[in-house]
Amino acid sequence: MNSIATSRSPVVLTLTLNPALDHTIAVSELKLGEVNRALSMQADVGGKGINVASCLADYGVPTAVSGLLGRDNAAQFEALFAAKQIDNRFHYLDGLTRINTKLVDRATGETTDVNMPGPSLSADAIAQATAHFEACLDALLPQAGWVVLAGSLPPGWPAEIYARLIEAVRQRGGRSLLDASGAALAAAIAAGPDIAKPNRDELAELVGHALPDVDAVVAAGRKLLHDTPALRTLVVSMGGDGALFLNREEALLAHPAEIEPVSTVGAGDAMVAGIVAATLERASLKAAAQLATAFSAAKLARLGPHLPAPDEVRALAERIRTTVVA
Repeated sequence: MNSIATSRSPVVLTLTLNPALDHTIAVSELKLGEVNRALSMQADVGGKGINVASCLADYGVPTAVSGLLGRDNAAQFEALFAAKQIDNRFHYLDGLTRINTKLVDRATGETTDVNMPGPSLSADAIAQATAHFEACLDALLPQAGWVVLAGSLPPGWPAEIYARLIEAVRQRGGRSLLDASGAALAAAIAAGPDIAKPNRDELAELVGHALPDVDAVVAAGRKLLHDTPALRTLVVSMGGDGALFLNREEALLAHPAEIEPVSTVGAGDAMVAGIVAATLERASLKAAAQLATAFSAAKLARLGPHLPAPDEVRALAERIRTTVVA
């Protein structure tokens, strides 16, 4: 598989309505209710769509970003966009972008998140921001081709916003990938994104029943594809059980790579970036599963939304094992 040649024109636009500055604090062993001594602290720009764009940029895919950004702490976001040549199309708001705290337990490899809710906007402000996003679609599509809609919604935003934007992408000749949860996921799935990437818990909530094993996830995924004609591919991340990649012809289980994790933060976002990169390369479902899993595994070894050199990611992809699911 070859990475996408760098170009000034973005081929992917990611949308992040609720970005964050992620303060990641590592401790040797997290003890609740006690004083914990930090081993290290790192501040990174975050938000699912931003993480996706950052990983795509590391792989050589020209990317643009949009969403909501607070002016008072925008500098670190802007520095990342400049360093990785990411086209900044954010809608700026007065005040701060939310700050999240992530506690990494080095003894267990687990991460505990404390996430702020995000800005509360009036109905008029939401309408203005939505008009800005649609103007971005007018400017970038259909040349950009792909739009990634990812992450939580700030307080007060209608659950149908992703569904509205998926339809707007389709009308402009683009294709969309959805990574959302809850009511926003349910509404947007009905609008028919080209690709959706829920995790197992998000899919269980969507279908209304528990998914205790891989067979149950496969059955739920196949029913979702059957009931949603516009949905072409479904990817379900399952943590230590790997990830399922399904379309109407095939179902594959991609097994996790053997990587010693530094932090699990952003691994799912890296997988989304790998799915997009593989789609741009016109990869088979197996090659897409390998590349997306390699993106996620490579991210596990790093703090922040960063990947190693593309050759390292591709070499890791060749070692990812997949199994055909009956």
